[in-house]
Amino acid sequence: MSGTQNQHSMERKIRALVAKPGLDGHDRGAKVVASALRDAGMEVIYTGLRQTPEMIVAASVQEDVDVVALSILSGAHMTIFPRVLNLLREHGVDHLLLTGGGIIPRADAEALKEMGVGQLFGPGTSTRDIIAYIKKEVAGKRQEDEI
Repeated sequence: MSGTQNQHSMERKIRALVAKPGLDGHDRGAKVVASALRDAGMEVIYTGLRQTPEMIVAASVQEDVDVVALSILSGAHMTIFPRVLNLLREHGVDHLLLTGGGIIPRADAEALKEMGVGQLFGPGTSTRDIIAYIKKEVAGKRQEDEI
């Protein structure tokens, strides 16, 4: 039975939290991504609109997610991503993949990547690309955890 349990933990579904932080009221993209992740076999928690970084991190911890995906169209990405990243570190869950998308200039995406944020996706990105990225990153993080 233990061999089966070990295999089961390796094949545990990816749990993704999709959130719309800040005052941005446009959630169509976030809902499209959440549906695509669910269709790809992931367990998805969609937190809805106007979430604070504190609410997002609390939900991430409570739901034991593998990935936190933020959708930011408001221009507040240079404030919100670092705040969420710092809160994840404070809660001891900075091993989680923090990714997302929105209207994010390339220079800002590079600066956020240097801070520890994962790849960011712009409008028009194929959901297949997002799914492939999340699966690859989570698989890598799970292997690191076992070592």
